[in-house]
Amino acid sequence: MNKKKIYSSWFLAPSMIVFSVFFLLPMVLSLFFSMTVWNFNGFEFCGFDNFIMFFKEDSLRIGIRNSLLYAVLTCVLKLVLAFFIALFLTSKIKTKTIQRSIVFFPNLVSTVAVGITFSALMHPSKGLLNKCLEFIGLNGVDWLGNTKIALFSVIATDVWKGLSIATIIFIAGIQSIDKTYYEAAMMDGANFWQRLKAITIPLSRSSMNSIILLSFIGGLRSFDLIWSMTGGGPGFATDVMASIIYKQYAAGYYGLSTAGNVIMFVIIAVIAFPLQRFLLSKEVD
Repeated sequence: MNKKKIYSSWFLAPSMIVFSVFFLLPMVLSLFFSMTVWNFNGFEFCGFDNFIMFFKEDSLRIGIRNSLLYAVLTCVLKLVLAFFIALFLTSKIKTKTIQRSIVFFPNLVSTVAVGITFSALMHPSKGLLNKCLEFIGLNGVDWLGNTKIALFSVIATDVWKGLSIATIIFIAGIQSIDKTYYEAAMMDGANFWQRLKAITIPLSRSSMNSIILLSFIGGLRSFDLIWSMTGGGPGFATDVMASIIYKQYAAGYYGLSTAGNVIMFVIIAVIAFPLQRFLLSKEVD
């Protein structure tokens, strides 16, 4: 009995060492250095001044607001659009294999390449989008230069990029539903919308939950697409937590940027864990 217990403990040791070195230790060090003014020559303890500054300064606080807005909108749009695209691609259409390949294509392109491409498409004078608007007699839009719509332009690009993964997850979830449920519902006279509400949506809840968690957490952590499209501009209009942290680090404010990382970690953890528990409680057994 004792030998079995010792064996089990030693068996877990390698994974615990890796977890401690690559997760626990960096987390503790980040928490410590977030309360210092540091550089590569030394550090000076400053308490919670970095955190106070992060929430006090508008240019820093706006990143938290934009991150939450970005995460919510990208999550909702991907969820809704991917669900109906997956419904279409799991129907009895003959070209669904080809169309699935087309839908998956954006995921094959790097995020930075997508950002550069869409920033060119959204150019105020030379971009294809404004050329199309001019062709039908409408005025062009400064998609990335207008502070009121720049963030929404990046959000739309993110949805286009991430829609493929969400759609594939939904397709897998819908196809795993036992067809006998639909046959029984049709025998009872249920129409398409009734079958959708009573069967498809409840039984694809696990797929929905996966998409919500992945999209929401990915939205809170988003950086590369925003940076490649706007660099956080114009002004601070598209700055999110990750871009704010990067700017502070690039400017030499290492303690402030470390505090930003801690804040981002706490926000994601505080939202993600309760959200996961709530979503799991709604799944159909």
